[in-house]
Amino acid sequence: MAQKPKLGSGKRFAAVARKARASGAKNPEAVAAQAGINKYGKKRMAKMAAAGRSRAAHRRPGRDY
Repeated sequence: MAQKPKLGSGKRFAAVARKARASGAKNPEAVAAQAGINKYGKKRMAKMAAAGRSRAAHRRPGRDY
């Protein structure tokens, strides 16, 4: 069994959104967010989302991370 990406990296969220898009969801990011809220709770999901926004703000466009 393949190891899952680290929690909070955003890769798990992206995978759920990708699967939701493939199954025809109108707003796949909302589907992924709701799945995360159901699994981790509102406070923890908000904390992970804030960390993701913080990481994104510090990355320079055009760089390969």
